[in-house]
Amino acid sequence: MAQTLKDLMTPNPLTVSRDTPVEQAARHMRDDGIGDVIVTDGETVCGIVTDRDIVVRAIAEGRDPANTTVGEICSSDLVTLSPDAGVEEAVTLMRERALRRLPIIENGRPVGVVSIGDLAIERDEQSALADISAAPPND
Repeated sequence: MAQTLKDLMTPNPLTVSRDTPVEQAARHMRDDGIGDVIVTDGETVCGIVTDRDIVVRAIAEGRDPANTTVGEICSSDLVTLSPDAGVEEAVTLMRERALRRLPIIENGRPVGVVSIGDLAIERDEQSALADISAAPPND
């Protein structure tokens, strides 16, 4: 049986409202040792924001992280898959769209995230990317 994304996704992704200040999202990322948060508008997933988005789209642009919302800087052209989708489908999609993270959605709700690191660990656990991805975050 083919492996599904449910087998390798990071479950229970952190979500924040689109009105959340960038500064607060950054603190969540720091405190939880993660590099992304899913952005919601009510019950609907409307984007994803990464630590890189905060640097490039907020800090480097001179925006005040206390007064800029994640909704203003998040990637909103989301590509998602279900937890039952196959790993090969995720690999193809991430390659074609040059994605580093892929939100996993079930019944309209975020249930996980798959990263290129997750795929690297799954595909070749001896690779440098797999080693880096499996290591604990540096503080």
